[in-house]
Amino acid sequence: MLNTKENSSINRDVIEAQVKLLLEEIGEDPNREGLLRTPHRVAKAYEFLTQGYHQDINKVLNGAIFEEKYDEMVVVKDIDFFSMCEHHLLPFYGKVHVAYIPKGKIVGLSKIPRIVEVFARRLQVQERMTQEIADTIRDFLDPKGVAVVSEARHMCMMMRGVEKQNSAATASAMHGLFKEDARTRAEFLNLISHTHY
Repeated sequence: MLNTKENSSINRDVIEAQVKLLLEEIGEDPNREGLLRTPHRVAKAYEFLTQGYHQDINKVLNGAIFEEKYDEMVVVKDIDFFSMCEHHLLPFYGKVHVAYIPKGKIVGLSKIPRIVEVFARRLQVQERMTQEIADTIRDFLDPKGVAVVSEARHMCMMMRGVEKQNSAATASAMHGLFKEDARTRAEFLNLISHTHY
């Protein structure tokens, strides 16, 4: 479900108290010099890392949707993102590639990375984040098609569990022509597999 409401900021005092308890529970002394400010730093970090919950997509787009008679594929690729896995609260990070085929409306190109950022700055799973980006572009632009591919490395796989440092995960979400037409989909996948400058 698309979150378009701008909520109040998190309560840092509550997070700081919980981080202090966590430090004690794992066997640390939250009063030792190196950890005295850690609860405060963690609260600030989580406020930043989860700011996507408090962002309104309408305000992010800020009226940057324009009527335009353009109907060829628009691609924005290699958008860096950093997110937090909701299962272990560990980071996952990588790149997102986005394409859409306009049907009378285009969006300012800088807004596409902003949309990615809104959904990355939440507790996430890669598959849902990818789908949310695609759904948002579909809902706001009503294009002929939308395609989103994300490529990520997950610290929960690299630091713990299977400890596979070189593995990466790919997820995709397709709407319209990208889902229905194999040639359109292949063109997009070919474009994002090469670097063009």
